[in-house]
Amino acid sequence: MIELNSSDIVKYTLWILISFSAITWGIIFFKSWIFWTVGRANSIYTLAFWAADSLSEAARVDHEKSAMGRIAGAGFNVLNDVHSQTSRPLELSGDIQSILERSLRQQISKERKVLEQGLAMLASIGSTAPFVGLFGTVWGIMSALEGISKAKSASLDVVAGPIGEALIATAIGIAAAIPAVLAYNYFLSRMKQCESELDYFATDFLNLAVRSSLKTNEDN
Repeated sequence: MIELNSSDIVKYTLWILISFSAITWGIIFFKSWIFWTVGRANSIYTLAFWAADSLSEAARVDHEKSAMGRIAGAGFNVLNDVHSQTSRPLELSGDIQSILERSLRQQISKERKVLEQGLAMLASIGSTAPFVGLFGTVWGIMSALEGISKAKSASLDVVAGPIGEALIATAIGIAAAIPAVLAYNYFLSRMKQCESELDYFATDFLNLAVRSSLKTNEDN
């Protein structure tokens, strides 16, 4: 059976905190790239969408490479199903506006789940890292007190090592928590902003689709 002394436990605590820090920065770089690509793809799609002369022409724009495109694609699929089927299934029951709203809302929820990836980990690291560091601090102090008891002396050479490790654990715990908390708040704000843009686009698409359907019915 392997026995761990106090110094080993503090060292393992430090490695856990270093791992937390590495995970945090990995998520930060990954999420930054995700939000950049999502924003760029949405900008390209919206330019092409609003440049179309009609809704039917906008349906030909590639909508698989962007979040807004996939939302529009879900709407176009509903329109095609509604206009092509005489006996509609239960999921297509109701007026066209309600059907579209349900489909667009479901797609927005799917896009939100993609944007949320990694945020729970950042929140967990931000909330637990200080306590992990505090655990290392407490254990380091206990090691220092044990050294004082054995040496029957409180000289600097007895307590410097364990207390130094304890202070390092506290510092690394805080250093791991601060970027995680700041990144979580930043990406949460970005996600809400992106979700608002998707909501605005879905509302505009819904209005266009309803007007287009009403016009089609009047022509018929």
